[in-house]
Amino acid sequence: MQKTFKGKVYDTDAMAVVKKVTSGAFGDPAGYEETLYVAENGTYFLYTNGGEQSKYPAEKLTNLSKAKAQAWEQENA
Repeated sequence: MQKTFKGKVYDTDAMAVVKKVTSGAFGDPAGYEETLYVAENGTYFLYTNGGEQSKYPAEKLTNLSKAKAQAWEQENA
């Protein structure tokens, strides 16, 4: 998947998944997914998406510092 965020193109096929968290089943209006990616250059970002009643009703990319990415990973262990 390729997404453009603030003028920069992110290609998830070329990045490594650090961790993926899902809540609910596919099609669940309250379900969502969070996927933490890291690029070869050490850039981290969080991809979020979910159902219309979830905390992520629309796709979103969020850049994270390494410290914030590690904190997210620990919170979701």
